[in-house]
Amino acid sequence: MRASLIQIAVDQDEPVDSRRARVAALVREQRGADLVVLPELWPTGAFAYESFAEEAEPLDGPTFAALAPAARDAGVFLHAGSIVERAPAAPEGRPDGHSDGGPDREVLYNTSLVISPEGVLVRTYRKIHRFGFDKGEATLMSAGSQITTAAAAGAVLGLATCYDLRFPELFRSLVDAGADVLAVPAGWPARRREHWTLLARARAVENQSYVLACGTAGTHAGVEQAGHSIAVDPWGEVLGEAGNGEEVLTVDLDITRVAKTRSQFPALKDRRLGLPAPDGIA
Repeated sequence: MRASLIQIAVDQDEPVDSRRARVAALVREQRGADLVVLPELWPTGAFAYESFAEEAEPLDGPTFAALAPAARDAGVFLHAGSIVERAPAAPEGRPDGHSDGGPDREVLYNTSLVISPEGVLVRTYRKIHRFGFDKGEATLMSAGSQITTAAAAGAVLGLATCYDLRFPELFRSLVDAGADVLAVPAGWPARRREHWTLLARARAVENQSYVLACGTAGTHAGVEQAGHSIAVDPWGEVLGEAGNGEEVLTVDLDITRVAKTRSQFPALKDRRLGLPAPDGIA
């Protein structure tokens, strides 16, 4: 599998429709790749909280409309990063338990889109772990609740987004669901760049999977982005790493290496699950 990670520079002064057109052109340039991955919330900027409600869109909204033909023209599976999705609230209100929901109220999600080479939306993933510590995304968006995988180009993608990277139990669940490539779009801040690359390698090693972690460049609402999109193999070796600016990182993955690694070093089978809770502190 040939994978291209497009590390998009997000400039808040660039109109969103112009950025969609520019990114669609970049996707079309990846003909010859099997999989293309875009970053988290690149239409709005991951930290541009004040724009979330205004720029929110349905799954078949302007971002999908711009990128579906680009995926078809390039003949690639496209992980289109994520959008601010506007969706009807669940009948009982907001699914994350917030009290301001209601049967007729719309809610927002941080939602990833996976588009086939035919330009069809084949999978979505609503980000489970929202960043902000009771501020920003954590209060503006509802939480997803579904472990999500997608078959793409002979691999099974495990879908996660940005802050999800800090929660290893999610990735073990993705592996249990059959994932051999973990795709992580992000809008990761530059001040924690070392965490970004460390956690990407850790998720690869502990799950004996490829990790494709695609971030943004530029500055979102005053927050400098880490860039440094990274591809890691099942042994934790870095196959490629981008710099700070807009860049396309292309790597070749041997998907059969996942099964070989898990066979040669079968650590996953030694997991001990369901151990009893401790009685107390000794």
